Amino acid sequence: MTAGQNQIWLVRYSEVFLKSEPVRRRWEQTLIQNIKMVLPAAVPRRERGRIWLSGEVDPEVLKSVFGVVSFSLCDVVPLDDLSTGILAFCERRSIGEAATFALRIRRVGNHPFTSRDVAERLGDLIRAEYPHLSVDLDHPGREIFVEIRDGTCYLFDQKIPGAGGLPLGVEGTLVALVSGGIDSPVAAYLMMKRGCRIVPLYVALEGYLDETNLARTKATVEALRRYQPEIELLVVRDGYLARARRTLDSRGEERYTCLLCKRRMYRIAAEVARRVGAKGFVTGESMGQVASQTLDNLMVLTDAAAIPVYRPLIAFDKEDAIRLAREIGTFDASIAPACGCGAVPTRPATAATIETVRALEEAVGDVGDVGMLSIQVCE
Repeated sequence: MTAGQNQIWLVRYSEVFLKSEPVRRRWEQTLIQNIKMVLPAAVPRRERGRIWLSGEVDPEVLKSVFGVVSFSLCDVVPLDDLSTGILAFCERRSIGEAATFALRIRRVGNHPFTSRDVAERLGDLIRAEYPHLSVDLDHPGREIFVEIRDGTCYLFDQKIPGAGGLPLGVEGTLVALVSGGIDSPVAAYLMMKRGCRIVPLYVALEGYLDETNLARTKATVEALRRYQPEIELLVVRDGYLARARRTLDSRGEERYTCLLCKRRMYRIAAEVARRVGAKGFVTGESMGQVASQTLDNLMVLTDAAAIPVYRPLIAFDKEDAIRLAREIGTFDASIAPACGCGAVPTRPATAATIETVRALEEAVGDVGDVGMLSIQVCE
């Protein structure tokens, strides 16, 4: 959508504004760069607490830019023409179709009048033009916003919600272990929202997962592209689980399969993080959701993490994750048909100890060979 000759998009952000001056400038610039990446035809202009966009802007695309709290298409009116401009705005926006209205005035700069003065004057003009309208400040049928900045006024009646959060990339990079299920892409999204650029990683368990799992994972990552346009899925094919399962079966300890498998994934994620310069990795684990996610077992898993592991869903119910997956657009891809993992034991361990699991890993061997693994970009 291209703004008219006397229109401009007002973009609001929140947490960026609270930072120190050097951090705020850097984060504002990152936010502008992120907007330009997805809206190359937009022309940004920055003021403290506001970003203005002229040129071509697609509201649906802007909604997915992290750091944008809300935005509005504004009529731009010189302060001296505000009375004429507000009536033209009301006519074009069909304000007269409502029964009640409210004016919301905000001023920036030095003026010989107060916001209340402006509200009373403009309110009288609007009621004179639309005698049936009455003022209702608490529950108005229509709201008219007037933002006065020095000698220029910006008029709008709609605030379109954005993605919120922090500008993508301001906190650095994280690897995200993704499986194609519901939880892991939601976890990745939540860390994106907090300013982390995500490198999604799929560990292909040779002998236990087929290409349908990879296809589903690729689809979920593709759904996240609207929030991080340059996202690429990395794939590591690993035969460790097959070796581990043979050892566990021979000892009658197959109940530890998932723990050894996930500890292996943690080590692979740490190695990938080292190669791409990430500061940690994120998982979709939630407390008590499956056997490997009990408090005891999460402690065992964390023992294998050489770098920080982030679990943004740790206190989520499953329905919480499903709701958010629907909202962000990953749910349909996550429930596509795929082969489940054939290594899951019938009765998995729920209260393992670090000492027991370490001893089993020693029996399997090759715990530290992750540096030899090949990493591929999924095409």
